[in-house]
Amino acid sequence: MITLTDRAACELKELMIQENKTNAYLRVWVAGGGCSGLQYGMALDDGEPEDGDQTFENDGVRVLVDDLSLRYMVGSTVDYVDDPMGGGFKIENPMATKSCGCGSSFQTEEGQASGGGCGSGCGCR
Repeated sequence: MITLTDRAACELKELMIQENKTNAYLRVWVAGGGCSGLQYGMALDDGEPEDGDQTFENDGVRVLVDDLSLRYMVGSTVDYVDDPMGGGFKIENPMATKSCGCGSSFQTEEGQASGGGCGSGCGCR
């Protein structure tokens, strides 16, 4: 299961209205890459769910995750955070055993893939 914080759900609803995509899903996925081996991706998806997609709903916002990505993200929470560089969505993943300082790259016990740098010099921990 993937959940959204109240703040993330609120920000997503506002974004969907601004983008005129009020019926869209938030698609969340995992891909190889980043300094820790795996990296997150998120986008508004106004298409129909694909075979193998899991759908979760939080406070009226629908989240799509493909089965393979969900394998690395079970129990994750999408949050919206403000920082000096601006606001943005961040994934808190209890399965991550190593993560990049910028929060976009991670590794799990199962996903020991090798990857390149995240490109921002954010540093791994």
